[in-house]
Amino acid sequence: MFLDRLLKPRPAKLAGEKLYASATAQARSSRFYAELGVRDSMEGRFELFTLHVVLVVERLKGQGEAAAETSQSVFDSYVRGLDDAFREIGVSDTAVGKKMKKLAGAFYGRLKTYDEAFAALPDAAVLDAALARTVFEERGEGDVAAVSAYVRSAREALAAQSLDALLNGEVQWPNV
Repeated sequence: MFLDRLLKPRPAKLAGEKLYASATAQARSSRFYAELGVRDSMEGRFELFTLHVVLVVERLKGQGEAAAETSQSVFDSYVRGLDDAFREIGVSDTAVGKKMKKLAGAFYGRLKTYDEAFAALPDAAVLDAALARTVFEERGEGDVAAVSAYVRSAREALAAQSLDALLNGEVQWPNV
């Protein structure tokens, strides 16, 4: 009984894992790829996974200690997911570390980029430019305006959800 309590994961860890799983499921929505023009590639999927994790992290920012711990768990789950993906595609153990370091830097770069874009809202020009650079890989293809509208809708949906629900790993995403 004592060991059960000692080894039981903290609620924030479980909530972060659930939020990450939900963000991943939302990022896999076929509409992003089939209708909105996001490239169905490792890069395109990385960008959408990252975008959804950033949206969750942004929502939890500044909401207290439990939210900070949950946000860290979301990020930790994201990193584990990337690590697992590299290993599944056969990247060697020595190369995984180097790739993960590079991707962690990319994540923080995206976080900063999206923070700046969100700060500029309601003017969507900065967000549109960020999405064109990242999600659409500067290809000049795809429906940037639709993805931008979705991101703004997702931010509003997350803001409207109770913090308690989020801290329990419950999140409702808008339709893509």
